[in-house]
Amino acid sequence: MAESKNDLPAVIVLGNPSFLKLYGEQFSSKFKLLKPWESSLPLNQFITTHAQSVQAMLCSGGTRVTPSLLSQFPSLRVIVTTSAGLNHMDLDECRRLGISVANAGTIFSEDVADFAVGLLIDVLRKVSAADRFVRNGLWPLHRDYPLASKVGGRKVGIVGLGSIGLEVAKRLEPFGCVISYQSRKKKPVPFPFYPDVHELATKCDVLVICCALTDQTRHLINKEVLLALGKQGIVINIARGAIINEMELVQCLVQGEIAGAGLDVFKNEPNVPEELLSLDNVVLSPHVAFLTEDSFQDLYELMSGNLEAFFLNKPLLTPVLDD
Repeated sequence: MAESKNDLPAVIVLGNPSFLKLYGEQFSSKFKLLKPWESSLPLNQFITTHAQSVQAMLCSGGTRVTPSLLSQFPSLRVIVTTSAGLNHMDLDECRRLGISVANAGTIFSEDVADFAVGLLIDVLRKVSAADRFVRNGLWPLHRDYPLASKVGGRKVGIVGLGSIGLEVAKRLEPFGCVISYQSRKKKPVPFPFYPDVHELATKCDVLVICCALTDQTRHLINKEVLLALGKQGIVINIARGAIINEMELVQCLVQGEIAGAGLDVFKNEPNVPEELLSLDNVVLSPHVAFLTEDSFQDLYELMSGNLEAFFLNKPLLTPVLDD
């Protein structure tokens, strides 16, 4: 006989993770999902109703997991987050409370790297700008379209050579790009290492931002770094918006201090600085570098696998903190 819904292990879900739109039914066959957005109760009241007993939480990357939130869940033992980045979570507090944490691991790395390279090609070859040129009926009026720039031979500096950064390097090397990187520590790779991002910028004409957002990396890319990159410089950001000082980036773009940017992330999403909207040398996308059908299938399997491991008292598949 099939297990009744009430017999399934309970998981509170915060942030309405987008992969549930595709895999919610499969997920609900394995776990009793407690979803606040389907309840008529206010969020705090919904949490209070379930908080004393629930041991597992599934949350999106947009959910702020703060000490205040955690204090409402005395029985919580595991949090599984759908994002690879962890800047939305207070890991120190999770550690103090003995709460295990699992994330998306490297599920998105290849797709995000593809998108980073796509943004770079778009900015340099003016793909989106050319599309607008045709759609807006400008081709018959202005036969001479502005010259674009070559991708091959670019000196690319990767900020953060983790799983995504390595995939970006792997994709750009066949183009003939010269790769170097900045990271917290030197990696066993054949690329030149620069411990200082300003020095990296002086050696490159492209910066691809792949690092995590931490207190140390917030506004890591500032005006000084952008000026060091130079007037032919391109910035690609598929990490987190706040790693760049957005106001200084906008200023440098408007004043022609750098040549262009490809941005999938922003400081105050979904709000994008208005000055960027009219710039043809800037390609904008709504934080979608990780969104593919393939990655969502993999994410469903990983999220359910982590939760199954917890309830079976087995090791988590992608532990960040494992009590």
